[in-house]
Amino acid sequence: MSDAAPPDLAPPGTKPVSPLKKVLANAGQLLSGRVVNAVVGLAYIALTYRSLGKEAAGVLVLINAFAQFLGEAAHFQSWQTLITYGAAPLLDDDKRRFQQVLRLSMLLDLISGVLGVILGVLGAWFFWQELRWPEGTNGYGALYALSIGVMTSATGVGLLRLFDRFRFLAAEQAISSFVRMVGCAICAFTHAPLPYFLLAWAAGTFASFAYIAAIAFWDLKRRGLLRGFSLIGPTSQDLPGVWRFALATNFSGTLDVGFTHVLTMIVGAMLGPAQAASWRIGKQVADGMAKPARLMVPALYPELAKMRAAGSQQAMNKLAVQIALIGGAAAGVLLLVSLLAGYWILEKVVGPGYGAAAGVMNWQVAAAAIGVMTLPLEPMLVSMRAAGSALTVRLVVVIAYLAALGPLINTFGLTGAGAALVAAALGMGIGMYFMARRRLARLAAEEDSARTTKDDEGPSYDHAHGV
Repeated sequence: MSDAAPPDLAPPGTKPVSPLKKVLANAGQLLSGRVVNAVVGLAYIALTYRSLGKEAAGVLVLINAFAQFLGEAAHFQSWQTLITYGAAPLLDDDKRRFQQVLRLSMLLDLISGVLGVILGVLGAWFFWQELRWPEGTNGYGALYALSIGVMTSATGVGLLRLFDRFRFLAAEQAISSFVRMVGCAICAFTHAPLPYFLLAWAAGTFASFAYIAAIAFWDLKRRGLLRGFSLIGPTSQDLPGVWRFALATNFSGTLDVGFTHVLTMIVGAMLGPAQAASWRIGKQVADGMAKPARLMVPALYPELAKMRAAGSQQAMNKLAVQIALIGGAAAGVLLLVSLLAGYWILEKVVGPGYGAAAGVMNWQVAAAAIGVMTLPLEPMLVSMRAAGSALTVRLVVVIAYLAALGPLINTFGLTGAGAALVAAALGMGIGMYFMARRRLARLAAEEDSARTTKDDEGPSYDHAHGV
C-alpha cells in the first residue's frame, strides 16, 4: 500500500500543501466564519427579542427549534456519501462515475427534504398543542416548516469540502445570519408582528441554501464536471454497499443530534426544570469550548477520503495521529480552564447564581475533551466505508448510557449524569479505536492478498512477448 499522500485536487499551479496544514487551515477558515456568524447572529436575536418581547420571541424560537430538529434528524448525511464515494472517481478523472455519485447525493437530499417538510407541516398542524405553541400559531409553524426542505444543502457542502473551497463554506452561516439581521431590522423598524419575523428567519435559511448551491454549481462547471450530466440516470449501480452506508451515516447523525435533546429531557423529568437548566447551560458552555477543535472534523473528512482512494493507509494513520495529538493538547487546555475558571465563566457569561452549574460542567467538559482527543476515529471509519461499524459503536454506547442514567441520577443527581457522560465518551472513543484498528488490518490484508495474487500470476502474455 502506498505511503504517499493523495494527489491534490486544488487548481493547477497551486503549491502543494501537507494534509495536516490543509486541515488546520480549512478549520481556521471555518472558525473565522463562525466568529462572524456569532456576532451577526447575536444582532438579529437581539432585534427579535427586543421587538417581539419574551413571550412572542419564545414562540419563534420554539418553532425554529422544531424545524431545525426535523431538518437535522430527517436528512441523509449525503455529503459523507459524496466525499467517500466521489473522491476516487475525482482523483481518477472518471467523470461518468463521479456524476453518478453526485446524482445519488442529490437524490438523497431530495428524499430527506421532502420527508422533512411533510413531517414538519403535519407535526406543526396537528401537534401544536403538544409542542406548547399558542393557539393560532400552527399555520405559521406549518409554513415555516417549508424551510426544512432547504435547511441542509448537504450535496453542495460535500462538493465544496471535496474541492477544498472552505473559504466559501466559512461564509455560509454568516450569510444566513446577515439576511436574518436585515429582515429583523426591517420588521423592528415597521413594528411587524411575529409572522414577519418568522419570514425573516426563513429567508436566511433560503439565502444560505441558494449561496451554497450557486458556488457548488460554479465550481462543478469550472472543472468541466457538468458536461454530459443528467438528473436522470444510474445512482447506486456498481457502488456496492452505498445505500447501507447512506442509511448508517444518516442514523448515526440522527443519534448524535437527538442525544443532547433526550439527555436534557431525562434530567428535567427526573430532577426538575432548574436542574435541567443547569445541565443545559453546562453542556452549551462545554460544547462551545470544544467547538474550535471540532471544526477540524469537516476539514478532515475529504483529506482522509482522498488518502483512502489513493491507497495511502500510512498517510491516513499519520494524519489521524497528528490530529489526535493536537486534539489532546486542546482537550487538556479545555479541562484546565473549566476546573480553574468554570464558576467565574458561568457567573459572568450566563449571570449571577449560575455558578453552581460549574460542578456538572466540569464533567461535561471532560467528556467533550475526550471527544476532541478521539475525533479522527469516526471520520477514519467513514472514509474506509465502515459507517456501519461506527453506528454499531454509537448505538451500543447510547443504549448503555441511557440504561445507566436513571439509577445514577437517582443516586448521585447531576453528578451521576455527568460521570456517566464521561464514561460514554470513553466508551465511544475506545470502541471507535478498535473498530478503526480492525478495519485498517482488514484493508492491509486485502492489499497483501491482491499483491500476492498479482505476483503469482507472473508477467502477462503481452509483456512476456514484448507486445
